[in-house]
Amino acid sequence: MTGQAFAPQWPAALGARPAGERLARVRRSPHFVDGAFRNPVPTRRMSDGAMRLMLRQQRAAAGMRRPTDRIPLTERRAADYAVAPESGLRATWLGHATVLVEIDGHRVLFDPVWSTRCSPSAAFGPARMHAVPLPWAELPALDAVVISHDHYDHLDMATIKALVRRDTRFAVPLGLGAHLERWGVPPERIVELDWHESADIGGLSFTATPARHYCNRGARVLGTVLWASWAVTGPEHRVFHSGDTGYFPGFVDLGDAYGPFDLTMIQTGAYGDAWPEVHLNPEEAVQAHLDLAGDLLLPIHWGTFDLAPHAWHEPVERATTEAERQGVRLAVPRPGDFVEPALKWAPDTWWRDIAPEGAIRVVAETPQTAPPELPNTPNMTGTSTHDPEPVAS
Repeated sequence: MTGQAFAPQWPAALGARPAGERLARVRRSPHFVDGAFRNPVPTRRMSDGAMRLMLRQQRAAAGMRRPTDRIPLTERRAADYAVAPESGLRATWLGHATVLVEIDGHRVLFDPVWSTRCSPSAAFGPARMHAVPLPWAELPALDAVVISHDHYDHLDMATIKALVRRDTRFAVPLGLGAHLERWGVPPERIVELDWHESADIGGLSFTATPARHYCNRGARVLGTVLWASWAVTGPEHRVFHSGDTGYFPGFVDLGDAYGPFDLTMIQTGAYGDAWPEVHLNPEEAVQAHLDLAGDLLLPIHWGTFDLAPHAWHEPVERATTEAERQGVRLAVPRPGDFVEPALKWAPDTWWRDIAPEGAIRVVAETPQTAPPELPNTPNMTGTSTHDPEPVAS
């Protein structure tokens, strides 16, 4: 299925508000306060002077937000997954936050997005800069699909509708199941979890873990849908998927409680000076990996959609520099490459071949920031209408 088969439709793409017992469970959550879910630490979606900061960053990255040539892909077919990896753990980065993980004889698909645009409409919104390296018709059988939160670049209605025809279960944060049910997913196939709740699916343990972000599918559902990172544990291996998150000290606690992790998949792109508290920058991504007691770091959430005013390859340039400084194992695959933590990852700077001219200079001059101090400000996460993923042409 390609092209029009994955075309978001307005207004169904907005999803649905939790109701009935689902809403009652939302209201019972200790993280639901004064009518909205709250972050683990006080969080502002947008900084003071956000517009000024955003315009300054846009000017600095002008002409450098796309690669100069086609992004190289390693095309995959179902036959590539016919035999499980000998090590028991292998990941395929399919672009942005979409990762297919083979873990201890099971297959888990994180944040699947096959549509051309991450938008409620096929007519506007951020468009892909590369195809999905695994065609939909070649997607192998899945044991579980995991969703981190309801933003369009992580939760894609057309992809979810296509997954309805597959016999797989969905692990999602509390309240998000309302979207899936509206799009045709049977309720018995939806497992909704609050932070630190776990469920066994097909021999694996899935735990929804805190993240510093928010949900915002539409005005009707503001505050009633939780966001999460995820820890998935098998008999022999453990992996972590960050979803979207800002840095917070709780990563250390997650590492202590659910780690160490053989593989961490951590959001590394779409950060900005205007929204530093809800998206990790590359240095913070490396620090989060260390906090989580991770072995191999796989940067995600970069290179596929233009969602922030930074150079196209700045996220992995900065992450590579910081990983080297901190002695962290880092794998930056082409979309479709296999990443197997048990094997040595051969360093490859493939992205530099198509990097826009001048981007390296911008990276070199970008301040290397430490994890931010927690602001002494009210937690705005349930009420703000700002979207920290602006799109500029």
